[in-house]
Amino acid sequence: MSEILKIEGLKLNYGPIAALKGVDLTVEKGNIVAILGSNGAGKTSTLKVISGLLKPSGGKILFEGNSIGGKTAHKIAKSGIMQSPEGRHVLVGLTVEENLRVGGYNIKNKQELESNFERVYTLFPRLKERAKQQASTLSGGEQQMLAIGRALMGSPKLLILDEPSLGLAPLLIKDIFDTLKKIKQEGTTILIVEQNALQTLKIADYAYVLELGKISMHGKAEDLIKDQRLISAYLGG
Repeated sequence: MSEILKIEGLKLNYGPIAALKGVDLTVEKGNIVAILGSNGAGKTSTLKVISGLLKPSGGKILFEGNSIGGKTAHKIAKSGIMQSPEGRHVLVGLTVEENLRVGGYNIKNKQELESNFERVYTLFPRLKERAKQQASTLSGGEQQMLAIGRALMGSPKLLILDEPSLGLAPLLIKDIFDTLKKIKQEGTTILIVEQNALQTLKIADYAYVLELGKISMHGKAEDLIKDQRLISAYLGG
């Protein structure tokens, strides 16, 4: 398998505070890769640097072999990295369909855009039913589907998800994770940040554990799910 994303020695400072202290991370094409860790570990900061929302203080970020560290969020999105942010951030004053159209703003080919709509509505039939409704009328679970659907509208080569299960009921979490497996099967690579370690390791190929801005463990998800240190720290036992 070939690498789609490679991060070497990534550093990020908020003033005098070092949020990321030399993170190394690789995402293989076609995989689901998870970043696990407690609050304040640096998970969201890592994603924001990859997406161009924050400028790194040091290190390298290579996407498909090209350096993207410090590029603008717009340019990074154009290169094929789309993010579904923590807290969903759907545009509540717009309809479901309009939100999805915003996600596909980079796509100039009408046929590709229509095909992306088709893909999102197949993955999330509930969004199709509510296409003309304002996003403000959706439940939390539906807004999460919309946030993921909006990111998929940009034809991502790498889909980044920040805490997609946050605040959702267990049954909805299962639905979202089942859909992520389908997205992977369709050929989209996924990088996911999650506090729900057990559910995430069940669908991931590889995982990294971030602690206080450093990678403390990494390995195949199937091995980490049995690791005693990880179980006691994150899997509640």
